[in-house]
Amino acid sequence: MNDECRIPFLDLATPHIELEQQLTEVFQRALRTAGFIGGPMVEQFEHDFAEFCGTKYCVGVSSGTDALRFALMGAGVKSGDVVVTVPHTFIATTEAISQTCAEPRFVDIDERTYNMDPQKLCEYLENSCTVDPRFGVVIDNMSGKPVTAIVPVHLYGQMGDMDRLLEIAEQYKLIVIEDACQAHGAQYFSKKENRWRLAGSMGRAAAFSFYPGKNLGACGEAGAVTTNDEAIAQASRMLRDHGQSKKYYHEIEGYNGRLDAIQAGILQTKLKHLAEWNELRRAAASRYQKLLCTIGSDKVVLPHEPDWARSVYHLFVVRVKNREELVKHFSSVGVGTGVHYPIPLHLQSAYTALGYKKGDFPVAEHVTAEVLSLPMYPQLREDQQVRVVSELKKFLAAQIQGLLQAKTA
Repeated sequence: MNDECRIPFLDLATPHIELEQQLTEVFQRALRTAGFIGGPMVEQFEHDFAEFCGTKYCVGVSSGTDALRFALMGAGVKSGDVVVTVPHTFIATTEAISQTCAEPRFVDIDERTYNMDPQKLCEYLENSCTVDPRFGVVIDNMSGKPVTAIVPVHLYGQMGDMDRLLEIAEQYKLIVIEDACQAHGAQYFSKKENRWRLAGSMGRAAAFSFYPGKNLGACGEAGAVTTNDEAIAQASRMLRDHGQSKKYYHEIEGYNGRLDAIQAGILQTKLKHLAEWNELRRAAASRYQKLLCTIGSDKVVLPHEPDWARSVYHLFVVRVKNREELVKHFSSVGVGTGVHYPIPLHLQSAYTALGYKKGDFPVAEHVTAEVLSLPMYPQLREDQQVRVVSELKKFLAAQIQGLLQAKTA
């Protein structure tokens, strides 16, 4: 097939070509100043991204995984703790928990938003935990370890129900660390505060990834911790730089998790365009909704955006039966797709030791068997979306025709 007829799942080339001169100037600046690690470009990006998120502090680090790990450690999560998250997310969420020497435990997701279900969190804390009356500490019954934190994941670019989750966390004295790695600029209307809040500003701290495919992506690996807590910000700065409070003075044992200056400069340049790019994603999502709304929900389940959420559509995810066959059809006609994510974490071989089994989280298991990500990026054109939906309808029509022929055979 002619490359011009193909519709990629993700277009990383176009925005970089459009910003090529500005991005090249970042590289030239680094060459001329020899400022490769830390320095003014990192500090300026940290200032600008903190301002964008509505937080006091931003600490640039080398990846989203490091960001979540440092945020957890900076907030006081330690070896032997239990941290609760969801089974429907990328494994980096649980890797960050494990790398603090804590143990991940799961609660199921909401079937409409795919984010942590506050009711399921309540059920876990009430039915699978015991509150130690001596210290008021929540103990996970399965492991006998204290539950100290929750990590809600703002999946696909949409925030979880933070008012409810924060209320539960406060009741049980739990730390909330947001996994905002897919939610740069996403918003949540807090009824408690009667105002819109941005992803990364509501928990004790939050983690962002700037992997190239994110809404705000570097030209390589990068991440950031955002927080209003000065102690967490300071701990994250030390953790990213071998535990140093100043050069060669190591207060703690840390890591090599610094943000490169060139990546910071690239991110600062692209940050100026993020609000516009997010609006273009929302417009593309709206077009998809209109084009797909005539298909019954028994055939295609569309993304659900509650009235308290403003998604930035990092991904546009539908649910379909016979997903593998549809992926093959799309591939045959030059339409790129993705599956985020095909196997829930509690069924991954990496977490066999946690003792979970099939059926433990039925919503996540049901959803992961059907999710399909359609092409989504700011430069996605309407005519491309029309073709994507047309091919989807052709596939569904062929399925129906096949069923009718089978019945009459």
